[in-house]
This record gives sequence, C-alpha cells and structure tokens, in this order.
Amino acid sequence: MSNKEQKSASELAAETKAAFDKKFDAVKEIAENALGKAAAGEAISAELKAKADEALTEMNVVKAHLDELAQKLDRSGDVGADEQKSVGDRFVESNEFKSFEGEGFSRGGKARVELKATLTTATTNTAGAVGAGAQPTRLPGVQGLPQRRMTIRDLLMPGRMDGNSLEYIQETGFNNNAATVDEGAAKPKSDIKLAEKNTGPKVIAHSMKVSRQALSDVSMLRSMIDQRLLYGLAFQEENQLLNGDGTGQNLSGLITNATAYAPAFAPKAETVIDKLRLAMLQAALAEYPATGHVMHPTDWARVELTKDGNDNYIIGDPQGSAQPMLWRLPVVETQAISVDKFLTGAFQLGAQIFDRWDASIETGYENDDFTKNLVTILAEERLALAVYRPEAFIYGDLGFVA
Repeated sequence: MSNKEQKSASELAAETKAAFDKKFDAVKEIAENALGKAAAGEAISAELKAKADEALTEMNVVKAHLDELAQKLDRSGDVGADEQKSVGDRFVESNEFKSFEGEGFSRGGKARVELKATLTTATTNTAGAVGAGAQPTRLPGVQGLPQRRMTIRDLLMPGRMDGNSLEYIQETGFNNNAATVDEGAAKPKSDIKLAEKNTGPKVIAHSMKVSRQALSDVSMLRSMIDQRLLYGLAFQEENQLLNGDGTGQNLSGLITNATAYAPAFAPKAETVIDKLRLAMLQAALAEYPATGHVMHPTDWARVELTKDGNDNYIIGDPQGSAQPMLWRLPVVETQAISVDKFLTGAFQLGAQIFDRWDASIETGYENDDFTKNLVTILAEERLALAVYRPEAFIYGDLGFVA
C-alpha cells in the first residue's frame, strides 16, 4: 500500500472511530440512566429500552465499518496493488458513505462500496490481470540465420571425374638450350622433366535426424532442412578449397600449395596496395598472369579507406557502385581467408575442381528408426581439387597487423 493510501485509510479510520466513540457515549449515558432508575426502585420504561436498543444497533453498525477498515489497513498487499485510488479515498468519497454520514449514522443504515480491481495487461495471478487474453502478432515463416556468399568455386575451372583417383602429369622442369648454330655445327640439346601427380575425391557430408510427425506438421521444415544442409556443404567446401591441408580426408587447398610472396624489388615506402601489385608481377614472371585477388572483407575495407596526404580516398569514390577492383583485377572478399592475408593468382589456369558427386540430399532410415517414425536426411558431395601450378598462386601477409 502506498503512503497516500495509508494516510487516507488512516484518516477514514479515525473519523469512523470518532463516530463510534460518540455512539458508545450515547449507549453509556442510557445505561447509566437505566442503572440510576433501577437503584432508586423505579421501573424502566419501554421508551428507554427502545432508545437503548437503537443506540446499541447504531454503535454496532459503526463498529463493523471500523473493523472493516482495520482489516484493509492490515492487508497491505491487497490494497493498492490493483487500485489507482486509495481504499479510504474511494470509501469517503462514495455517495453511500456521504448519505450514511448525513443521517448521523442512523440505525439500520450502512454505506457499501464495491472495490473492483483495475484491469491491466499483467499475466500474474492477480485481480484484474487480463494479459493472457492478448493475442500476439505472429509473422509467417522463420527468420533464418545469415548466410555467407560463396565465391572461391566460381574462380576455378570446373570439371568432372570418374573413379576414385585423379592423376595428371605435371611438367616440373625445362632445360632450354636453344641457340643459334654455325653451319655444320652440332645442335644443342634441351630436356624437360615430368612428374606424375595424383589426388582423390573427398567426401563432405552431414546429416540431420527428424521425426515424421515434425515433417508432416511443420510444412516448411523439410525445405528449411534441405537448404541448411546444402549451405553447410558449401561453407565447408569453400574452406577446404582455400585452406585444406591435404592430410587425411582434407583437400589440398590453394593456400597450402601456393608460392610464398617474394617481391622482385622493394619499392620506396611500400604499401599494401604495392604488395598486391608486386604479387601480380611475381605470378606474371612465372608465366601465369593473375586473374584476381582474394582477401578478408576487413582487409579490403582497410584498402578502400586508404587516403592520400590531402585526405582523399585513393581507391575510388565512396558513392561509386563499381565492382571491387585493384590493379585491373577483381577483388574477391571472403571470410574463409584469414585477416591480414592475401591470395593473388591465375585461378583459371592454375587449378581445377573435379566433381565426383554433385551436392545432393537423401532420406533414409537408420537402425530401428522405421518403428520410431524417425528419418535421417543426409547431404553430401564428393570432389577433388587439382592444383596444376603452385607458382600461379602467390600467398602472403598484407602487413596491417603487427
């Protein structure tokens, strides 16, 4: 109960107590008068008895109201929690009480006020709580998690394979002794060196178990599961194409096979933009002109925010909408590459993807799933990556992070 409600109820109790005292004094006076007459041997008249009965009745009515107010004051948790105006204020201001008071708290009269709780949106078990009846606004479908845009597969030349092994012959050396020859002189000899390379397709897979009831009752669940499983394959595929270390069932990725950045010369006050140009030069000197740069979105943002001495952006106009380009080559942003690293290379010439199994979805039963109304949804693919020329890919640090 608030301070205001306590004060109002207390004042009301005091007023009612004063009315009770007044009625009590009247009863006392009649009783003393009756006792005096009895002591003097006089008979008590019927009129005096009627006055005594009336006074007692009026006193009891006021006493009942006084007791009710005392109970309300004691129930501090019941008064005020659901009422905006105090109990005392509402009782004193009621027409019933004012009429009762105007009649001098007459016999047989009473003041009755029904105290009803204010309706609120509360959901607790309290008077006037109607929040459970509110209907929520339910949007259709499911707000899905964000999905990364895959980019690396599109950089590489696609291919198909049969069997469980991919073999190819790689030229690893060429001793070129071609020269001008005098008439009648012996011609110089040259030679080449070949090496056999082989790799095998690797399986990327994952599954999800779901009840048939869930598939039947939630209409969009099957399509959501299929989409998520396929996205999971693509996510892991991108990581393997870049970072697979070639051990176990991992692909041997582009970065694992790439050549370390080794600039042909050191420019004055070398910047990150200079490094990427020198990486292009390194690939070109290996006879594999680069076709693109790969870097983390954070690093590309750093490059784009590079300014000259006059605080002008070097790379381009912030309001422009052109595809990210640097030194005439497209820049591919992906979080699959580490921050502060770059990969520049001849992606079409230097490597190729070979799909053995296209990404697919299958459904089946495991063990006693049939009797449990459970099904397993499986997504898998099988592919190999052939890196023909490691010197076609240049990998190194950008230098943003010490």
